[in-house]
Amino acid sequence: QVPLVESGGGLVQAGDSLRLSCAASGRTFSSYVMAWFRQAPGKEREFVGLISGGGRYTQYADSVKGRFTISRDNAKNTVTVYLQMNSLKPEDTAVYYCAARFATYSSDPADFGSWGQGTQVTVSS
Repeated sequence: QVPLVESGGGLVQAGDSLRLSCAASGRTFSSYVMAWFRQAPGKEREFVGLISGGGRYTQYADSVKGRFTISRDNAKNTVTVYLQMNSLKPEDTAVYYCAARFATYSSDPADFGSWGQGTQVTVSS
């Protein structure tokens, strides 16, 4: 498993922007697909988006397409993945999780073996 640490959550107003970060350290993770999921109270964990190991391919859920952008910085010993969230809506309120999976793409949280602790994002109307 890959230890992941998220940061950057908070309370914002509708229409604001926020950037989340996820750091994976201790190994070379350039071959890992990194993804963001979110879970609102009383709801299942849902896919937000993912980025390929090299950073050239991204995939997004329809609900965030055009508003959220995922990027990554593959440094030598630490990979950092970012989730830039623009035009936030109250329905984006959730705990956001970073996850890692070796090599292949998936939007199913059950396919990811490494998770961060989550960071709360709250969007007020």
